[in-house]
Amino acid sequence: VSGGVAKKEHSEFSSNIDLIDTLPPGLYEAVFESKDADTSNPELATGHWVMRCEMRTLDDIRALVGSDATDERRFATAARVSDSNLAMYRTFVQPFVRAFVNTPLSNWMHQLHPLRLQYEMLSDANPLMASVGRLAEEVRERRQPVANDNPFLAMQEAASRQIIQVLDAWRVWNEILAERIFLGVYGSRTLQAAVGIDPERITPLRKSARSPLYRELLEKRIAELKSRIPLGGLREAIVRSLLYAGMARAAIDERGFETVRRIREEESDLPLSAFKTLLREQFFMLLIDSKAALEAIPAMLPADPEVRQKALDLIHEVMRSRGDLSAEDRRRLNEISNLFDVGKRQERHDRQAGRKNSRTANRQKFRVVEPNRTQVKAS
Repeated sequence: VSGGVAKKEHSEFSSNIDLIDTLPPGLYEAVFESKDADTSNPELATGHWVMRCEMRTLDDIRALVGSDATDERRFATAARVSDSNLAMYRTFVQPFVRAFVNTPLSNWMHQLHPLRLQYEMLSDANPLMASVGRLAEEVRERRQPVANDNPFLAMQEAASRQIIQVLDAWRVWNEILAERIFLGVYGSRTLQAAVGIDPERITPLRKSARSPLYRELLEKRIAELKSRIPLGGLREAIVRSLLYAGMARAAIDERGFETVRRIREEESDLPLSAFKTLLREQFFMLLIDSKAALEAIPAMLPADPEVRQKALDLIHEVMRSRGDLSAEDRRRLNEISNLFDVGKRQERHDRQAGRKNSRTANRQKFRVVEPNRTQVKAS
């Protein structure tokens, strides 16, 4: 990608690393939109871009790369050749390597790896580079802008453009060469037949079965999450409601996450790591049994209608942080509002408060009258 795109993506990813780490498990596409006059709540997004993570499936990738049965056979052939090479290496080569290569030699080879050595040679670890650091400080102190018509500036721009063109040409040529080699080698019908791949097969290749241990662990985890669906309090109810209300969007916007982050910092002492765990667990509960998860929300809420209303307002605030609500968003929010039962509960709360005040007033009257009766009997 170009330098500008790479810089934009790097900046957005680094500033939203907590958002990315909080995402429920799945496949996402990072979408970047530039801020403009129509952007809702631009102050909630850092930089000049708004990042949104949209949920994707493997079918989206298949549609993007255009994979077919021919490609499946090629990749299956490459996988089997790789497994065969690994097995032969472990059988015939690895024992000799372990016998003749000790730990100091292994560490030395590790340090001299070309990809690592090229950075080490240009770092402070190289004594010959010590003067470069001092020269860099002097340049920073004496740096002065030059005129736009400076010939050296024009030479620098021309050299930069030439370097970009050479690197782009090398990238294109390298990718074409790698693709042709892959297609030519692993697309060979002879090689496919040699490793047990039917060159005429048009149905998808059999996927490897998951181990019984994996299924057992998965069943235990599902049973554990189901047993914890009714558990929790206001915090769990808010997170569960937010996840359900936003599921229809199939995307998580950094503005909504920033709103949640600010509220969490102001009104909660919950660490970020614990918040991430809470979010993932509530997401799994909705994924496993959304009906039971929603039905459990009213019992998790406090009786005070003011607290419920505040929590419901918070959910609406987060949902509206990225702009106008869709029809499905409003439907889900109405469903959450019914679960919170704020209006009816406020009426019941007022009636209970009225009865309580009435009983209190009657007891006070009784205490006033009672001494008079005692005095009458005594007299």
